[in-house]
Amino acid sequence: METLLKYEFAVLDFIQSDITDPILDKIMVVFTYMGSGGFIWILAALMLLSFPKTRKTGIVVAVSLLGCLLIGNIILKPLFGRIRPCDINTAVQLLIKRPLDASFPSGHTMSSFAAATCIMFYSLKYGIPAMALAVTISFSRLYLYVHYPTDVLAGAVIGIIIAVISKKAVGAWMSRKNGMVIDRYVRKI
Repeated sequence: METLLKYEFAVLDFIQSDITDPILDKIMVVFTYMGSGGFIWILAALMLLSFPKTRKTGIVVAVSLLGCLLIGNIILKPLFGRIRPCDINTAVQLLIKRPLDASFPSGHTMSSFAAATCIMFYSLKYGIPAMALAVTISFSRLYLYVHYPTDVLAGAVIGIIIAVISKKAVGAWMSRKNGMVIDRYVRKI
């Protein structure tokens, strides 16, 4: 485990020493704030829910975000209680307010990949830019030194799994609901 941690810090320190830049600092802060509390993804879900043509996608995105909240923030983060890299290497000056919750898994990454995957299921035209946004938000967490690479990797995998389960659950629920509506019409005939 200690060897893995050494490699994780090597990645984070490489980003700090070779990639950081004052302009990129500002950009990464913006992307992180877009993902805070799932803000951009909640906004996307609300927009999708507003139109009949995209309502099912909006429902799947909303269900997946609730799943991320439950599984990631309420169950996994307290269960693992992983200390953030910025708490171990305090020499790195944070560009954002230090997050108060545990590090594993990355909630920003989990909700981003869950929502982007849901959008990708229904539209590549919007899913590809959503996935690019998810990747950028996730990278911002490494860039800002508030997550380890394994936090981000686990967040992405868990988010995708939650998206798949949400799509199947909503699909089953809508099929059952539509079947009940059809049954009512058949009984009337």
